[in-house]
Amino acid sequence: MANFKYVVKDKKGNKHEGSVTANSLDGAVNKLRDEGNTVISVVDAKQAQAGQRGNLFDAITLYIHKKMTAVPLNSLVFFTRQLATMFSAGLTIEKSLNNLLYEEGNKKFRKVVAQLLNDVKKGYSLSEALEQHPGVFSPLYIALVKSGEISGSLYSVLEEVSDYLEFLQDTRRKVISAVSYPAFVVIILSALTVALIVFIVPMFEEVYSKFGADLPYPTQVLMQISQALRHNFLLSLLGAALFAAFIIIINLTHTGKYIFDRVKLTIPIVKSLIIDSTMSKMSRTFGMLLGAGVPVLDTMNLVKRVVGNAHYQRALQQATQYVKDGYSIAASLKKSNVFPNTLLSLTATGEETGEMEKMLGKAADFYDKQLEAVVSRLTSLIEPMLIVLIAVVIGGIVIVIYLPIFYFGMKMKQSVQ
Repeated sequence: MANFKYVVKDKKGNKHEGSVTANSLDGAVNKLRDEGNTVISVVDAKQAQAGQRGNLFDAITLYIHKKMTAVPLNSLVFFTRQLATMFSAGLTIEKSLNNLLYEEGNKKFRKVVAQLLNDVKKGYSLSEALEQHPGVFSPLYIALVKSGEISGSLYSVLEEVSDYLEFLQDTRRKVISAVSYPAFVVIILSALTVALIVFIVPMFEEVYSKFGADLPYPTQVLMQISQALRHNFLLSLLGAALFAAFIIIINLTHTGKYIFDRVKLTIPIVKSLIIDSTMSKMSRTFGMLLGAGVPVLDTMNLVKRVVGNAHYQRALQQATQYVKDGYSIAASLKKSNVFPNTLLSLTATGEETGEMEKMLGKAADFYDKQLEAVVSRLTSLIEPMLIVLIAVVIGGIVIVIYLPIFYFGMKMKQSVQ
């Protein structure tokens, strides 16, 4: 028997918190519902305590595990859609997984499916088998499957998950299309800059040394940078790699991630991309979880993991506490002073009309359109901005390289006069 912490509302609407023992999470939820309570949140006490004790080493270990075991999103979409189709056709989960095992082309994911099939054969439920692969299946994915198992509507839940994953794939594609071109140009520009400094500057340095005259200060600085890179090239690469690793590790800490995410929200164009994509993802996830019958507090905790940005995660954490204190969802989100008015208005309307899923879907559609508009505007602006950037960087280096020639020319002209 395991111990589970719960938050429920009784028939009179009064909120109660406590613990209950049961064989499984499903058993704890059913036990509380049989007593006439409305379940808000149920969580394994040991898992909750372990989550609170999480440290940086655990975060790094989980990050590495996820990177090593992650599979392409399109493979996960195909797997979920096919699983839903086979299950709706009357096949058992075991038979469906067996069929998918032979159809899967990705070797890494094929291994995961084989392990899922093996666990199901041992008597595990599908959600319990999915929990063994946190690098592949998110907490949201597992929670939705678990809700489908409890309600007996696993087929419809899997269909919703498939639609949701396709939505995430589409959103990711939009964001990537907006940043891939500038990222490519910046990488090429960086490579050209290093090539100029390492290979071209030394040629001019050798020529200028024969004149024996003092070089302009900007040229001296450029020569020193060139010498430093040439004499310590491998050390520079190692330093860059260590710096990148340091940034990743800092980003795995709560404080570091919060600082980075707050900085991102101060960059004009990036800010719009983050807000619109985050609100779209949050609205879609929130509505889908509530529609699947997931308790409100569990829904908010799952949404908090999905949004990605630490600034909004902290706001959702505050809103979750307000919900525990008895505030409505819309009022709780508003008290955090972070979420936009459109989302708050549609959430409040959904609570008043009892159509939260529908209203949150409309909010997601609204922010999808906003995101498309931002991507289109960014695409039209990014090309001239990048041209200016290239001109400033490459042109600046060329000017600094040739500056001594202009300097010597002026000196010779003055001496002739």
